[in-house]
Amino acid sequence: MTLLRLIETTPGKYSLLLDAGTTPVDDLIGELGHEPNGYFWEGVAQVLVSTEAQTLEDRFAYDPEAGMFCAYGTDRSALEELAARMNVVATDGERMRRLVVEAKASGFEFDD
Repeated sequence: MTLLRLIETTPGKYSLLLDAGTTPVDDLIGELGHEPNGYFWEGVAQVLVSTEAQTLEDRFAYDPEAGMFCAYGTDRSALEELAARMNVVATDGERMRRLVVEAKASGFEFDD
């Protein structure tokens, strides 16, 4: 199950999108005290990049909305890697729980 989609918006420019509220872990996100909106998913992406994929740092930008997560840029491979990492978290409740607990323990605050 792939929840994120990568589109080419104009030649050489890409957007990675996730419709908020459509993942199997939405109820769990609520149980963990968060709103499964685009801003929360930006936090998930930031945590993944800073803790397990530092090579992705500064290779794309974020532009979430309440109803959608969006990362964009010209580096298709970086966005593909982010999509793969986020898809695991978006489909695996235990992985999501671990990410949120570890992020909070390190002082990270989700902006949802």
